[in-house]
Amino acid sequence: MPKDLQPDVMNENCPSRRVLNHVTSRWGVLILIALQGGTLRFSALRRRIGGVSERMLAQSLRLLEEDGMVRRTAHPVVPPHVEYDLTPLGDEVAARVKALADCLEGNLARIPSVQAMADGDPGRT
Repeated sequence: MPKDLQPDVMNENCPSRRVLNHVTSRWGVLILIALQGGTLRFSALRRRIGGVSERMLAQSLRLLEEDGMVRRTAHPVVPPHVEYDLTPLGDEVAARVKALADCLEGNLARIPSVQAMADGDPGRT
């Protein structure tokens, strides 16, 4: 980070925005939550996160690894054996996004768009 720039997510030039985008992306949040349970191989992680494509999972994992949230461990065996787990920073961030997810799940009945979906309103998604 440039020396003259103080961390401030509201500043368009702050690098925290890029990291925040990776962490709070559709798949970033789910990866962090899934890895809270421990180390997972790519295929197990993909099964755990319903609806994610191989491409999006690989891309999101790479970004979270670059940001220091996820650790990738490749074991030198045939066939290749790659595992993913959270770094200490990733574990801290995962706990916070999990708290947000828990809050949303606990309040689904109070969310109008979810109520509309439950009532069969096709105009709401």
